[in-house]
Amino acid sequence: MLCRRGAVAALVLALVCVATGRATWAQSSSKDVIRVIIPFAPAGSADVLARVLQPSLQDVLKQTVIVENRAGAASNIGTSEVARARPDGLTLLITTSAFVVNPGLYKNVPYDVAKDFAPIGLLPVAPNVFAVTPKQGGIDSVPDLIARAKAEPQKYNYSSPGNGTAPQLVMELFKLETGAEITNIPYNGGGPATAALMGGTVDVLSTALPGAQGQIRAGSMKGIALTTEERWPTLPEVPTFKELGYPDINLNTEHFFLAPAGTPPAVIERLSKAVLAILARDDVKKQLVELGLLPVAEGPEAAKERIAKDVAFYKDLIAKAKIPQIQ
Repeated sequence: MLCRRGAVAALVLALVCVATGRATWAQSSSKDVIRVIIPFAPAGSADVLARVLQPSLQDVLKQTVIVENRAGAASNIGTSEVARARPDGLTLLITTSAFVVNPGLYKNVPYDVAKDFAPIGLLPVAPNVFAVTPKQGGIDSVPDLIARAKAEPQKYNYSSPGNGTAPQLVMELFKLETGAEITNIPYNGGGPATAALMGGTVDVLSTALPGAQGQIRAGSMKGIALTTEERWPTLPEVPTFKELGYPDINLNTEHFFLAPAGTPPAVIERLSKAVLAILARDDVKKQLVELGLLPVAEGPEAAKERIAKDVAFYKDLIAKAKIPQIQ
């Protein structure tokens, strides 16, 4: 199974809110528990990020913060739970690019990304990585993967954190760019997708870096390409798609911090200030890079703009890639 799960601390935020009939913001007592929903299985990038941030947010906000995984339906189950939650600041969401992909991928998404959520901020970004293991096929590099997949169409498959995730779309871009035929085997998060490669169930893994970096560094699997502009500092042996001749294969996994729509502005502001202050610390930045995350972060307005831009971008990409919509 995945290593380093216990090595990553626990994340999520905190805040204080008393919901009266008019949802008035006030200092809440320490007994109020903040639930941060991760709509994926443990050990994926959103889960890693949440569990890194949780202790600091808990200290800053003086409240108990717990991280809960609600995996399923390419993140739609956990995301819907937060969309329906009371807007009292006690149920929050940390999710990935799947949030902005799903409106274009599914015919009926059980929430509205613009109307049902109040953005708190943009969180650190995770590069995506292709990885292989000697257990399956002996694939050693991207050129090797392309050659084999073209020579024997439909033979090879890959695991992804789920339909609509950035890693799945990175592989779809790769297939468009190279003509390689590789079948997607979707899982309910980066952890199970990585375990599938480690167990020899699939030939290739496409996932966000945080859930795979430990195994790559340990040598139990091999990274063959990253979506970064330059080589990652802790994985200098792994080439980028750009240097391999595929500069357009550059989609990273983004992370969004969200509350239900209707959450009081003062609650959003307090949460945003807390998480941005934590992410600005040098020790936190260093830890994030070690775990495979780019330590970038922005506030609610930037998050709102990015969500709108990304929804349009991914709808266009899905159409161009001729990816059929899911019922």
